[in-house]
Amino acid sequence: MAADLKHYSQVGVDTESNSLFAYKERVCLIQFSTPTTDYLLDPFPFDDLQILAPIFADPNLEKIFHAAEYDIICLKRDYGFVFNNIFDTMLTAKILGKKEVGLGNLLEAEFGVTVNKRFQRANWGIRPIDPSLMAYARMDTHYLIALRQRMQAALTASSLENLAKEDFNRISQVEPPVENNSCNWRISGSQQLDPVQLSVLCELWHYRDQRAKQANLPLFKVISNQVLLNIARSCPKTKQDLVKIEGVTTRLLERHGEGLMQAVTTGLQKPPKSQRGQKCNKPSDECLKRIEALRNWRRITGMSYKVESDVILPRELMEKIAQQNPTSAQDLEQVMKDFPWRFQHMGKQILEVLQTI
Repeated sequence: MAADLKHYSQVGVDTESNSLFAYKERVCLIQFSTPTTDYLLDPFPFDDLQILAPIFADPNLEKIFHAAEYDIICLKRDYGFVFNNIFDTMLTAKILGKKEVGLGNLLEAEFGVTVNKRFQRANWGIRPIDPSLMAYARMDTHYLIALRQRMQAALTASSLENLAKEDFNRISQVEPPVENNSCNWRISGSQQLDPVQLSVLCELWHYRDQRAKQANLPLFKVISNQVLLNIARSCPKTKQDLVKIEGVTTRLLERHGEGLMQAVTTGLQKPPKSQRGQKCNKPSDECLKRIEALRNWRRITGMSYKVESDVILPRELMEKIAQQNPTSAQDLEQVMKDFPWRFQHMGKQILEVLQTI
């Protein structure tokens, strides 16, 4: 398969993972399509897949994905691949201002093909893979090359080809999240907790993490983040107090009541957690004002282009500009060095927005 892929200038690519069914997700299937063949690769029997590394890194071989970011993160996390020369049909659909950007919607609109959506939440870690699942997986790449050709023509006709290339390059550089056991218990909403509640939340998080690992389940299937936050806010002293907390069901109480109460007790006995460092590099008030101004500008500009606002200015770039606060065209050009099309077409407006703060 790897030898065959190298014969082409374009291949369709997709992956399937088991994030809904495992404590630590992994790539369970990799699909490739050439103009003549669809391949399904089961990675489980192989010690490594380094034979594929030159394919993903080859700047002369275009890898066509739909919604590439997640696939690239998973492949980098599991195999350390480097990516060059990608084309993302979902990003392209957004750039072209399409309202429906899902692969199923695009295949139906462009080719009259209907995709069976009942397999979208399938457990791809089960072996053997059901033949109906394999047929579904094959469809994820079978039309990508033909879809790419139509979308490329539309990009060229709209003079947006270079804008798309900027986003393709950005996505190819995305990196998997770094695991940090010292602070990975922090969850959205914890910023509103006081130091004692934070200490309790930390213990609750570690209890859930331990149980999820033992059961090989994703965290959310053990206890939701919201329930952990509710418990940390209340700091219940008894099981009777625990029952009164929103989201604590009878079933959850039976399975985790003892463990949750022990975690709360341990958290209350430990030194309170400092809020310091909860959000690293918290932006200043002036920076927040610049972010808000840029956000309003990109929303209005997106309406004029008839696209979503993040097509105009991706969030990471918007925040980088706000943080560095360039005051001249030369400074802004340096900040936007990986986005030359946007600088050329929007740099003057961005400077004007910054100068109004």
